[in-house]
Amino acid sequence: MKKQSIKRISHFIGSLLCVLILFPFPAQAGPKGKLSIFHAGSLTVPFAKIEKAFEAKYPGVDVQREAGGSTKMARLISEVGKPADIMASADYKVIDNNLIPDFATWNVRFATNQLVLCYTTQSKYADQVNDKNWYDILQKKEVVWGHSDPNLDPCGYRSLMVLQLAEKFYNIDGLYQKLIDNRPQKNVRPKSVQLVNLLKTGHMDYAWEYMSVAIQHDLKFVTLNDHINLGNYKYDDFYKQAQVKVTGKKPNTWITKKGQSCTYGITMIKDAPNPEAAKAFLSFLLSPDHGLKTLREMGQPPFIPCRLPSQEMAATLPSEIRSLVEVKN
Repeated sequence: MKKQSIKRISHFIGSLLCVLILFPFPAQAGPKGKLSIFHAGSLTVPFAKIEKAFEAKYPGVDVQREAGGSTKMARLISEVGKPADIMASADYKVIDNNLIPDFATWNVRFATNQLVLCYTTQSKYADQVNDKNWYDILQKKEVVWGHSDPNLDPCGYRSLMVLQLAEKFYNIDGLYQKLIDNRPQKNVRPKSVQLVNLLKTGHMDYAWEYMSVAIQHDLKFVTLNDHINLGNYKYDDFYKQAQVKVTGKKPNTWITKKGQSCTYGITMIKDAPNPEAAKAFLSFLLSPDHGLKTLREMGQPPFIPCRLPSQEMAATLPSEIRSLVEVKN
């Protein structure tokens, strides 16, 4: 081969290497398309922030969220047949009871919470209410208070559990019924976040919410004893004394919910329309540096690492999130 030809080839290869260094080929294309997420209303604010950060990282994905009472959202998947990629519940047992095994395989517990009594500066007795007298104030006829629907929203049946536990903890016979007698049915709303607007507009004096929701919406709130607030797993034996009947999967059927500390769960639906985007979002959400950090900053303590109940369930996890989850009851 002539020296001139060798020189040309060498020059071409050198130019090609420069191009590759300056303009490297893009990595494998990331996920694209619509990502449908059903989630608890109490996750609305943090998930909005997480969505924005996720879409910045994966601009080809359009996250579409639908929020509501966790039980209602799960039933939209299992009974109505609405397509979804991910379901996040304020009570992990909603996923166990409504989606596993037919619609989902695994259920990751990723965060906790606690119940608080929310109010505003314009609420009646706002300058007097505290953790010692809140149950007396809620019995006053002129005070308007409410909670979410226990048949649709875990915060609803948890609110009733708090009242039952208060009767036991304070040893006041009949306290639960006296409180309920002063809460008309019209004050029971489909989801707990709807109560926030009622508080802020002065149409309601007090409402039961998760602490994270209270912090995110700048509400004043009364923090309760750990025996009552469903926020400390160490008191689960005490919590289980509270029991609330709610509607079952089929019409005219009922199931009994027993008190347990607030634990959020998340899963990917078996026939998810966009599994690649779903796995990318789950990896982002369950990362201590991304989604879990956002939850912590917004008043909702995450589990780090997140949790699964068994090795058998862990084996069914997508490879993208296995390192973010441990087996722990």
